[in-house]
Amino acid sequence: MRVPIAALVAAALVIGPATAAGAAAPGGGGRHRCTALADGTPLREALEGLPDEEASGALVLVTDAAGCRQGTAGVADVRTGRTVPIDGRFRIGSMTKTFTAVVALQLAAEGRLDLDQTVQHYLPDLLPAGTAPVTVRQVLTYTSGINHVEVPNKQADWFLAHRYDHWAKGSQIDTAKPLAFPPGTKQRYGNVDYIVAGLLIEKVTGRTWESQIQRRIIDRLGLRGTTAPGRDVEVRGPHAHGYEATASGWVDVTRADTSLQWSAASIISTAPDLDRFLVALFSGQLVPQPQLEEMFTVPAGVHLYDGNDDPADDEDAVYTAGLTKLELGPVTLWGKSGDRPGYNNGMAATRDLSARLIFSVNTLHMGGTEQPLRSQRIIMAALQEL
Repeated sequence: MRVPIAALVAAALVIGPATAAGAAAPGGGGRHRCTALADGTPLREALEGLPDEEASGALVLVTDAAGCRQGTAGVADVRTGRTVPIDGRFRIGSMTKTFTAVVALQLAAEGRLDLDQTVQHYLPDLLPAGTAPVTVRQVLTYTSGINHVEVPNKQADWFLAHRYDHWAKGSQIDTAKPLAFPPGTKQRYGNVDYIVAGLLIEKVTGRTWESQIQRRIIDRLGLRGTTAPGRDVEVRGPHAHGYEATASGWVDVTRADTSLQWSAASIISTAPDLDRFLVALFSGQLVPQPQLEEMFTVPAGVHLYDGNDDPADDEDAVYTAGLTKLELGPVTLWGKSGDRPGYNNGMAATRDLSARLIFSVNTLHMGGTEQPLRSQRIIMAALQEL
């Protein structure tokens, strides 16, 4: 049975962490020495049967008190029958936002970006005159009210016709519409805030967003399989291809220009790199403690934007600067989900890093409002093993 997107978002973050539940990576986040998922375990069984009608392949990496375990299933390339590599690259989608938040908070720690200063101060020509003041913190926590240009980018027909279109930085922002709500009063998840964050990073550094991701995170941590691709449409290095099932067969959707998603959802990475990233982030190696708290602080007194003024159906905000909070009884998990055509992924952990999960599923049907069943199975299996 499929789960509604709202539950999915929670699950992706929740399960991710739960699945990941585990001990810190060997050597405090060093290169992984993981064992294979044992036959008959919930996670191994969750990967069985691939490819199927929903997905062509999948990979999972979990770490908990029992150590690091990993596994893959399915096919990486239908032409050759090659299997999915555990260290394969994949398009991480909105997990990119966590990387962008890290750079923005590093700049805040350096005194170069004031979280309480306005976007209008740094980018005076971005928003129309008379727009209510929007702060940097509101951008990072999705509470700005700024609108995104609406395109059906997750519909197969549109994607296949426009997959190589290039969007100029900032052209994704719809400045013709008034703010969806007064800044700071609601929380609406989407890419637009993190497109603005990318522009802010470029403004205060005088360098490209891609170069800042490379220097401040990728090079610093030695993430060998992670790239901010810019105009490169390829996924370089070992990887599982992404496919879309059509009436005439599977269409390879791996290659694409990701400028529409840019600083919100364009990065390519691997499961070992993402685990290393989470360990470094949560342990304070990337962002100083005062700014790191922003990543574990949900805006107080704010509800998710639902387009109406009826308080009866309001839901509390769950997003922070770059992460999502999920509470499961006494356990609180922090993480991020993400998807692109051919890829549905998640990363999550407990704040003490005792449990961590990274997964990627090569979906065959882009878009939709529900979490892929295979992703749900992986998450639930991870929870069972904790």
